Order: sequence, then C-alpha cells, then structure tokens
Amino acid sequence: MASRTLLIPALLDDWFPLLRHAFASEEWEPVLLTEDDPQLAELGLRYFHNELCYPVFLIAGQVLSALASGKYDPARCGVLFGQAGDECRGSCGIRLMRRVLDQAGYRDVALLSLNVRGIDRDAGLAITPRMVRRALAGAVWGDTLAILRDQARPYEAVPGAAEALWQRWMEALGQDLRQGRNLSRPAILARCREMARDFQELETVERPVQKVAIVGEIYTKYCRLGNWKLQPYLAAEHCRIGVGGITWYTLYYMDTHTVKGSAAQRKLYRLLKRYMAGVQRDMLDILRDAGFETLPPFGEMKKQAEGYAPLNVTVADGWLITAEAAAWARLGYRKILCVQPFACLPGHIFGKGQYAALQRKLPQVRLVSVDYDASTGEGTVQSRIRMLLDEELEDVP
Repeated sequence: MASRTLLIPALLDDWFPLLRHAFASEEWEPVLLTEDDPQLAELGLRYFHNELCYPVFLIAGQVLSALASGKYDPARCGVLFGQAGDECRGSCGIRLMRRVLDQAGYRDVALLSLNVRGIDRDAGLAITPRMVRRALAGAVWGDTLAILRDQARPYEAVPGAAEALWQRWMEALGQDLRQGRNLSRPAILARCREMARDFQELETVERPVQKVAIVGEIYTKYCRLGNWKLQPYLAAEHCRIGVGGITWYTLYYMDTHTVKGSAAQRKLYRLLKRYMAGVQRDMLDILRDAGFETLPPFGEMKKQAEGYAPLNVTVADGWLITAEAAAWARLGYRKILCVQPFACLPGHIFGKGQYAALQRKLPQVRLVSVDYDASTGEGTVQSRIRMLLDEELEDVP
C-alpha cells in the first residue's frame, strides 16, 4: 500500500525541515504544516476553552485548516503531536485533539504521539534507532545552519543571500537524511565544516547592528506561528539575533531526566547526554574556529549559570531560560526578549518568576517579557519589542 500522509504542525522552524525525515517510513510520508497566520488560533478556540495554553489553539487551528483545504485525504492522514510528558499542560493535548477531530468530522484521521515518556502508548510513534540517528544529525545540522545564518544575515552585502544559502543547505542535507547518508559522527561534523566554509565566503559589509537575544518557552522561542514572525521582524530592524539551538534544549531535557525515573532510565539518559554533549562540543569548536560566536557547550553553560539560575528547578524550561540569558549577556547581548505563551502555567511560574531576580543580577542588561495570546493585539506585542529596541542602555560598571 502507498504510504499515508503524516501532518506535522509547526514547532521548530529551523529544524523541522530536516527532522521531518526522521519520521519518514514505509507507512508515513511526513508533511510540514507551514501556515503562519496567528488567526488560526480563532479556529482552535471554537473547540477549546481559552484557559488552555496558546500553542494548543494554534496547533488545532493549523491541523483543522490543513484538513479543510482539500489537499489531504482524511482517511489516509495522521497528525504527529509532540508531548513533553512532564509538567506541561500540552501533554493532554493529544486527547483533547482527538475529541476536536471527531467533532469536526475527521474521525478517520490518526493521531500519533511523539514522546519519550511512554504516555498515550496506544497512539505512540515507535522510536527506532534509525529515527534517532537521523534526528541527531538533523538537530546538529539545524543548529549549525541557524547560527551561521543569524550571524551572517545582518552583514550580508546582497539582501536575502544568507537565507538563500540556508535554504540550499537545507535541501542538500534533507537529501542526506532521506537517503541515510553522512550520519556517522565524523560525517555529521564534516558537513558542519562545509557549511561554515560556505558562510565564511558569503559577501558581507560592515554596518551598525544591535544584538538581541531570545529566550523562553520552546514553542514561542522557535516557532514563527507562536511568536508572530519575531525573527523576521528583528532581522528587518537590523538586529543580530541570538537564539539557543535545539541541542541545548535536548541536553537540558536529558540532564533533568538523569535524576528522574527508574535507575535504568537514568543510566540511559546519562549515556545519551554524554554522547550528544560530545557532538555538540565538536560542532561548536568548528563554528568558533570559523569565526562565529556561539553559546558555551551545555555543560559549561550550566556551570556558568550557578548563582544566576535555580539549578534545582527542572520544571518545564526551568533553569535553561536563565542560563541562556546569562550566557547571552556574557557575549554582549544586552537586550533580551523573554517570550512565553499565555496560560502556560509552568512558564509563568518557573520562567517569568526568574526574570526580576535575573534583572537585578545583570544590571547592564535589559530583559523584556512578552506574552503571546489570541486575545493580545499585534500592536501591544510590537510596542513592547519596539521599546526594547529603541532604548539606549547606559554602561554599568
């Protein structure tokens, strides 16, 4: 039988074009949903109460819009739903989404849960060694390309050149992943060296830019639908954007789970963390040798966060938000946007709860918190961002 279509809602804009190939199989052909109109939340709100977190509305709206478009046969479709499985309100999203699809007349659409916690086992997508190998390569390559593009873009001599080079490499690496090529550790890193050389050769000009870092909850940090095209907006304002890559987030997740679960699970996470941390460190050495700036390797960043972040707090994004903010400040990013979706309870408590203390410890930096929600106007969000961009910061001894 021909493979069925696996719809993947937006989440990791700079990584999903690569990571989707990890989910390809004889049964499923992955398709990324790319609609990025914030009004999709209104479609989701027809089925959900507005006390749920904002990403749930967006995911539902994006899926329902795709199914209603006529492009896909609902009887041969599935939807991949990522679940953290921890202190995240979205972890019940797949069960709520099942009810929504049934009410909307899409009972034949399959729902697949992507998680490593064993929740919703009857709907779980089997995680295979092949999938893990391709996902590791996709994460490392996605980080490399995002760092290179974001640092080259403010200085490009030809507008759009950095984005075009990013796109060409995405297509080439996608072919590697589809065909199972260059997936060994040496080959993954060799590709990183090739990318760095290509971006080094990009024609650039010196011009004044201001550095702006983005930290926060995963959906609003990495997804243009969730943050209303924040990165393109900042790029148009001649900002050099700093965003921590997905390998830091993945290592944070592994690190927090070395103290949770059974002894066997903790041992597995320690082994995975050690291997991925080594690959990340090699990747960062390549980028730095090529003259690019990066956050410290995960282990080093965690050590540097002592005194700034509550390292015993591992709920949701926990101490990672503060650790990244402090690391960006060391790199000269004095303006930091802290992005959160409205109604993310762990984010409001353990994310926003850290900002005031961090601001006191980093007086030379300005942190501005931005909430995204269906009931918030675009002007309200942009005014907060605009105030940060326009503020003249004084030097603090």
